[in-house]
Amino acid sequence: MLDFQPPERDIEFLLFSVFKVQERWADIPEFADFSPELVRAVVREGGRLASEVMAPLNQSGDEEGCHWDNGSVRTPAGFKAAFDQLSQGGWLALSGNPEFDGQGMPKLLGCLIEEMFWAANASLYLYGTLTVGATICIDAHGSAEQKALYLPKLYSGQWTGAMALTEAHAGTDLGIMRSKAEPAADGSYRITGTKIFITSGEHDLAENIVHLVLAKLPDAPAGTRGISLFIVPKFLPDEQGNPGERNSLASGSLEHKMGIRGSATSVMNYDGAVGYLIGEANAGLAAMFTMMNYERLSVGLQGLGASELGYQQAVKYARDRLQGRAASGPKQPQQAADPLLVHADVRRMLLTIRTLTEAGRAFAMYVGMQLDLGKYGNDAEAERLSQLLTPVAKAFFTDRGLECAVIAQQVFGGHGFVREWGVEQIVRDVRIGQIYEGTNGIQAADLIGRKVVRDGGNTLELLLERLGPEQLPERYKAAVSDAFERLRAATRHVLERAGDDPDLPGAVATDYLDLVGYTLYAWFWAEMAGVAQGGDLETSKQHSADFYFARVLPRTVGLAAGVCSAGSDVMQMAEDSF
Repeated sequence: MLDFQPPERDIEFLLFSVFKVQERWADIPEFADFSPELVRAVVREGGRLASEVMAPLNQSGDEEGCHWDNGSVRTPAGFKAAFDQLSQGGWLALSGNPEFDGQGMPKLLGCLIEEMFWAANASLYLYGTLTVGATICIDAHGSAEQKALYLPKLYSGQWTGAMALTEAHAGTDLGIMRSKAEPAADGSYRITGTKIFITSGEHDLAENIVHLVLAKLPDAPAGTRGISLFIVPKFLPDEQGNPGERNSLASGSLEHKMGIRGSATSVMNYDGAVGYLIGEANAGLAAMFTMMNYERLSVGLQGLGASELGYQQAVKYARDRLQGRAASGPKQPQQAADPLLVHADVRRMLLTIRTLTEAGRAFAMYVGMQLDLGKYGNDAEAERLSQLLTPVAKAFFTDRGLECAVIAQQVFGGHGFVREWGVEQIVRDVRIGQIYEGTNGIQAADLIGRKVVRDGGNTLELLLERLGPEQLPERYKAAVSDAFERLRAATRHVLERAGDDPDLPGAVATDYLDLVGYTLYAWFWAEMAGVAQGGDLETSKQHSADFYFARVLPRTVGLAAGVCSAGSDVMQMAEDSF
């Protein structure tokens, strides 16, 4: 079984030693009553749900998958009871609007909870994260009536959410979608079209499913400027707000997927389905991106959760598996062989996973903190930083998540390739994170194009100035300073040449995003090593930081060289030469 244990020690270290949340929250009235005892209780209960309820269904859900029968979908055995515990415990309402029965807790805390849920059972939590994303969109753009009707039901898990964007012919190019919305006499609309890859579009976990569907009005402008967003419930709410008449939408089939097989991904057909406009006409893409940006951060946390899950399996195996002798001499001479953990290359693999995972957790909390400051503290700079860092979190966490999952599999050797141990499932499950909610290439293009080139690198410079190496421990200060300057130089190169070389940003985008990620991880490792106090915690953080600076941060040298190239390097070959 894929056993998962909540990383409570590291979580509490980050909360109270690195981020000092009680000090930060003291100036935010909405968070002032969140005592350390309450925060610890939330983390521990979330961890208990993840480890005791969700994790035991992870492998069985993968083995069984979902079942489609004439438009109806049945989830794997045990999923319904587990989802009931997830929803009834208030976890879908954790950061929700208190006016509509949400709990209003900080996003920083929510990031930690989500990571544990993703690690424990990615397929099961997908039903939850789509629901949370729908609440964020409706809360931001819905009318007062829509909020009052849908938010309490979604927060409670009685109803769940789904996001319907993609069409088979369009993919990421939403401007050429064909789904139509015809106005009706009663002010509603009739939605017609087919969407693919619709996660949680149909299932048996809740009494109603609220689809947020992108479609075009008859007189809509061409391209993305003519997209509107509609609430399309599976069952139309009656006058009391309960599920009433069945709407004319249905699952046409389930996708047969490489991983996350316990998550139902449907082809959805909308045949004149009743829909209700949310937000302004022809402004649906901006409204949907409210949900998309949440989902992008959440998918990044999926990658982080996979890293943690893989690390836990690999460490346990490396401790137990006897194979070979230590280079310095036998460590367990009474045994036939030493544990794998004595071998330098095995330690290299484990430390790579560990340093990427723990720095990623700190990075995720930092993004969550910026979202909290932007929302509750009216901090415009924090809002800019959260927008800058969201594509980095989504792409870098999931890229490293796959890397770490494969490394964990490698620790197992041949056993990692067979199903019984479970690590091959981690590899299959996390692979989707690089693809959905905008492929990682799209995230990289968004970062370098919209978030860096378009504002002249000002927001990135704001971030580097806010962090700064001045307060870091002396043993890491110079390396962080050099890394920051390396990133600044690469950024200047792109800014100076993008005007004359329009292909340059796209050609170097992925290298640039990785350069940002590894550079910021260096700052977090220096910070964590500097604040860790006492005993094994201090020693382990410093040893991990030393490894990161010696063995992982040097990746930025090659990445910076790649960024400081020309667009012609990838564009000069003729199309017929491929």
